[in-house]
Amino acid sequence: MKDGVIADFDMTEKMIRKFIQKAHGRSALISPRIIICVPYGLTQVERKAVRESALSAGAREVFLIEEPMAAAIGAGIDIREPQGNLVVDIGGGTTEIGVVSLGGLVLSKSIRVAGDKIDQAIIDYVKRKYNLLIGERSAEEIKIGIGTAMPLDEELTMIVNGRDQVEGLLSSIELTSEDAREAMRDPLKEIGEALRAVLEVMPPDLAGDIVNHGIILTGGGALIRQLDKFLAELVKIPVYVAEEPLLAVAKGTGRALEEIDLLQELFEHE
Repeated sequence: MKDGVIADFDMTEKMIRKFIQKAHGRSALISPRIIICVPYGLTQVERKAVRESALSAGAREVFLIEEPMAAAIGAGIDIREPQGNLVVDIGGGTTEIGVVSLGGLVLSKSIRVAGDKIDQAIIDYVKRKYNLLIGERSAEEIKIGIGTAMPLDEELTMIVNGRDQVEGLLSSIELTSEDAREAMRDPLKEIGEALRAVLEVMPPDLAGDIVNHGIILTGGGALIRQLDKFLAELVKIPVYVAEEPLLAVAKGTGRALEEIDLLQELFEHE
């Protein structure tokens, strides 16, 4: 998977087949119904590829649910209520922004700026400022260990190992949370601008609900320090991190599967 879409069809099929076997005790005779969560911005061709991967892996039926909807369900929002709720799900490949009301997505926006792009921004920053080459795993460790969207009262530091691109030798530097904040500034700003763009076209009837209830952050990106405050300052609306944000989409997809007959109208089905 890359940027929220299938990059390798055969490997995706094998992965789904392995999940089916794991869930059903390795029985090869099971043909389950499967719900797959997909980014809002997927094209019809990309959606078809997702469905066909699951069908080829042995699924009996395949349902697609969009990530903002799954994130809202997983965050504990009653999506069938008439009030509007705004969810921002920052995953690995995409950031999904969705306004949910009356069991549907009223507004939604998907951008391919999320955890992976933040990691790449850290790699580029360390290379540019310190002439040090680091990998994706090191960048993610920096993001988790000292990453912050706003200045901290007490600065964090971290020793980072890599290869000096001038001398070619292994080297270590000490990075600060201020370094991490500077490195992540542009992708986080892009996420903030996408959120602002959704708010600018919000139907007036739902705008009051969003102001009263605030914005819910889900996904691994929601764990970045001070990101809720950063976005709240940008859009002038309270922003809250969901309980267990990393699991919100997975939990929401699981709950949708449990209530699949009740929530039938949510799904694209084949």
